[in-house]
Amino acid sequence: MNRKIAMVGLGYVGLPVAVAFGKTHPVVGFDIKAARIAELQAGKDSTGEVTAADLAQANIRYTDRIDDLKPCDFFIIAVPTPVDTGNKPDLSPLIGASTSVGKALKKGDVVVYESTVYPGATEEECIPVLEKHSGLKFGIDFTVGYSPERINPGDKEHTFTKIKKIVSGSDAATLDVVADVYGSVVTAGVHRASSIKVAEAAKVIENTQRDLNIALMNELSVVFKRMGIDTQEVLEAAGSKWNFLPFRPGLVGGHCIGVDPYYLTHQAEKLGYIPQVILAGRRINDNMGRFVARNTIKQMIAQGIDVARSRIGVLGVTFKENCPDTRNSKVVDIIRELQDYGVEVVVCDPQADAAEVHEEYDLVLGKVDAANPVDALIIAVAHSEYKALSPAELRAMVRGEKPVLIDVKCIQPRQALESVGFTVWRL
Repeated sequence: MNRKIAMVGLGYVGLPVAVAFGKTHPVVGFDIKAARIAELQAGKDSTGEVTAADLAQANIRYTDRIDDLKPCDFFIIAVPTPVDTGNKPDLSPLIGASTSVGKALKKGDVVVYESTVYPGATEEECIPVLEKHSGLKFGIDFTVGYSPERINPGDKEHTFTKIKKIVSGSDAATLDVVADVYGSVVTAGVHRASSIKVAEAAKVIENTQRDLNIALMNELSVVFKRMGIDTQEVLEAAGSKWNFLPFRPGLVGGHCIGVDPYYLTHQAEKLGYIPQVILAGRRINDNMGRFVARNTIKQMIAQGIDVARSRIGVLGVTFKENCPDTRNSKVVDIIRELQDYGVEVVVCDPQADAAEVHEEYDLVLGKVDAANPVDALIIAVAHSEYKALSPAELRAMVRGEKPVLIDVKCIQPRQALESVGFTVWRL
């Protein structure tokens, strides 16, 4: 592999990719955020995905200057692909990254996209931008590939080099190049997709499948609550069968599972088909935050707690456990719904960046402990710090004779919590 690699986008996905390549090849790491470049140059990664030792081992030149991309001939683009307030794809980060690469592009270069998109987006949306800003002709002067990211933020086991990589190219020769480049560092090997659209579709259905399975568990949870049955106990019993899939109910946020299905449904609707099952799953999962909040209030009323004068502690605000990422966190839906009831909500999170939480959601991180007790406690995120708390330590955080604890992720045994006086509600 003798390609000169540029990594465009140095977030949760891009940085681990850059570091993996940087351990064996010189890499140019590009990001439009000057603060991000500065922290990486100082050997720090605020996302927590890459250790200081790994950063030190990687030969990466960090930059926010487009001119520094020009010596490169293999560009990997991994930028966010969010949805707007109407749940429609927002391709502006992708278009912006394509514009930057287009200005550095020259004959013989290859551009590979890793960002999750709907099938057809690379060819219909990105390639025209590359042509416009480079003055070059696709298929003659430069070619394109697509290799969907499979990074799982916070997961230290399934890392970039250990996950089989889907690769695709706009022609056979490009596919060979893309496979060779990724195969040089991905020890799990590569899977050659027959086309860019197939690779795009494969990525978007990975998260759609998870979204739908979790939606089923969430709907079952709603049904079982009305029946007076503990969902976790039902799933543990059903899980004794060898082929029962171990999905659990929960809050589906973040920048993947809670977003990617909308890219697929958007394209399907453009083609005249309204996806029924996928959109139903999205509706269920998008409403779970409010479901948790409303049941918290019901539990408090049942225990005689004056809701209007109460304080509720929410432990965790990131979109998943042991990860500082707060993008599209559905915990915020719980908080907003509780605030609508006039409740004072105290939000805590040992891993989230306080400034980021304030800027994104206008929330101030606080503290809940024996000196700052609340009337009810919601364990919203299964951070290791919260799993380590004993029932007695949790009880000390809550005042009153009939405290309520909402264990969204079922991280504590129900019996242990009830033994210290909690009224327990679990999703």
